[in-house]
Order: sequence, then structure tokens, then C-alpha cells
Amino acid sequence: MANPPDQTLKPLLKVSFPPGERLGRGKIELLEHIRDTGSISAAGRRMDMSYRRAWLLVDAINTMFEEPSVESQRGGKQGGGAQLTEFGEELISRFRHMEEILQNALADDLNWLNEHRSTISALDPVHSAQPS
Repeated sequence: MANPPDQTLKPLLKVSFPPGERLGRGKIELLEHIRDTGSISAAGRRMDMSYRRAWLLVDAINTMFEEPSVESQRGGKQGGGAQLTEFGEELISRFRHMEEILQNALADDLNWLNEHRSTISALDPVHSAQPS
């Protein structure tokens, strides 16, 4: 039995940078929210995270590369804010492009997996209970 279209399988791209930093969809999504809101705080709220967590992730992104992705301005008369740099915009674009390439490259295998997967979810409490 085929699964509904909204449940199609999707590979997740995560790029590891030695000695332990990673770039994945969460950081890219945070950058997109910063671009849309002009604020690290508002971007964090959209992702249900604290300002501190969002700021730490932005700092991690900015130190991963030679150029910063986000420039922030402290509060004051203008109220502060943040904006993506040209590099940050390019980073989003390239990451999303890599995701598209990955999806296309694996499409046949993902379709095969999707056609053969069970319709019973391991996350369903009725089906994941241990036998007594």
C-alpha cells in the first residue's frame, strides 16, 4: 500500500566540518528566518528556541567560514537587528542546491523505499509497546 504523498521520504543533508562543527538544515533554516525577520531573536522564536541558543548557532556559523553569514547591530534608537551578508545568502542558496541534487540523485531509491515501507509507525504508541 502506498503512503500518502505528504509522507514521502526525504534525505537530510548534514555537512561535517572537522574538528566537529556541522552545517545542516537547522542552521540554514535559522539563517532564512533571520533574512525574513531581520532579527536573531525573532528567528529563534520562529524555531521555538531561546535568543541565546539562536545567537550561539549564528556565532557557530560565522566562525565556520572566513566570511560572516550574519551581521548584527546592537539595540539602541534603531532597536538593533541582524541581516544576512552576501556570503550568508550564497550559503543558503548553495545548501538548498545541494539538497536538491541529493534528492534528485536518490529519487529512484527513495521511491523504492517508500513503496516498500510499512504503514505502521514505530512512533505510534499502540504499535510500539513492548509485549508483556
